[in-house]
Amino acid sequence: MPHPTPPSVLRRPKLWIGTGLIAAVVSILFALLYVGGNVNPRGNLRDLPVALVNADTGADAGGRHVNLGEQIVSGIQKAAKGDKSIDWQVVSREEADKRLGRGKVFGALVIPKDFSATVTGLTAPQPAAQGKATPPTLTVLTNQAAGSIGSSMSSQAAQKAAHAASAQLGQELLKQAGAQKTPLPTAAQLKLADPVTVNVADGHPLGSRSAMGLSAFYYALVLVVCGMLGANVVNSQVDTALGYLHTDYGPIRKREPVQHTSRVRTLAIGMALMLGLSLVMGTLVEVATVGILDMDASHLGLLWLYSVATIAVVGIGSLALFAAFGTPGMLLATIVFVAMAVPSSGATVPVQALPGFFRALAEFEPLRQLTEGLRSLLYYGAQADAGLSRAWLSMGVALVAALIFGFAVTRVYDRRGLHRIPRPGDSDAQAAAADSAEPATA
Repeated sequence: MPHPTPPSVLRRPKLWIGTGLIAAVVSILFALLYVGGNVNPRGNLRDLPVALVNADTGADAGGRHVNLGEQIVSGIQKAAKGDKSIDWQVVSREEADKRLGRGKVFGALVIPKDFSATVTGLTAPQPAAQGKATPPTLTVLTNQAAGSIGSSMSSQAAQKAAHAASAQLGQELLKQAGAQKTPLPTAAQLKLADPVTVNVADGHPLGSRSAMGLSAFYYALVLVVCGMLGANVVNSQVDTALGYLHTDYGPIRKREPVQHTSRVRTLAIGMALMLGLSLVMGTLVEVATVGILDMDASHLGLLWLYSVATIAVVGIGSLALFAAFGTPGMLLATIVFVAMAVPSSGATVPVQALPGFFRALAEFEPLRQLTEGLRSLLYYGAQADAGLSRAWLSMGVALVAALIFGFAVTRVYDRRGLHRIPRPGDSDAQAAAADSAEPATA
């Protein structure tokens, strides 16, 4: 039989059709998922949590007690009824700090306790008092630890609300000033028209080496990629050791004698090897990021355990997909752990600014849970309710699901005689079935 030449191989329709279909699916799927999740965050924004704090104690003016802070809160809530993009959460300053420190809100708008007093002081009738009047202020707090884009959206919404409140108060102050006998200078009128100074401050400061709140996402992505790549390496090395694959060293090809074993045992060997490699890979990831790159991090022991566990769970999940689907399992693992996970992670664009499909994915996609757990470890003092407990729970559920799925499918294959290489004594029918049904090895 003549050896195939490159032109003769390239003329085979099956080669072009099969390869083209895979390339087409990957291209359109990644484009739709990656771009579709992030193409219109403002248009998709719904219920972004922002704290609204009214610490105003009120002031006496014109013979009555007024609380302009309550007026601002009421105005913001009334405006929010027609705009569902922001979820204004009216809380105390102490509660707002707690929610900022746990990543439960992306920012806050704070009305200080002397707000009414400073506003009413602007129209005090005594010239001396007016000259000494303190300008009223509103403070907008950001929270980059919860996500830089979400924090920016929160800050813009809070500043817009603050300036709208200032304009509304300005109209009232101008009316009060106009009722006085002494006319105000033009400069004073301009000051009264927009009386409130809006200050922006960091509500939960981060270290300078935290990638502006993105180090948790990048670290989580590294762990997921390490788990997937580790599973690929383990899969091929186990197959090589069992004689199912050959190994090329330059021009030298080496192949071990075939060792007939069940699919269940092959999967068990791979998972055991993956657990061992996870210890090495998790350790090196932390050494590289914290030790060499000096990434801001605390709770290093817990971070190491989290890193090892994440790589192990992702690797075992990938091995289960490889064992069940063969070569297509690699593509499926990439879709599950990367293509669908990255745009639904909420790490760059917040979940509240994603389309409905991606919000649904975010409920179970691993990267979101892993990122929130790392935010707790890196930014929020490893608080359980800041995402860490949910991350551990998600990893536990994923591990159990991967074990049940992987061993259940391989056991079915073994019981039906669908061995990867027909064993001596198998019938011709079993051998043919194995050849036709065997998933390709990685």
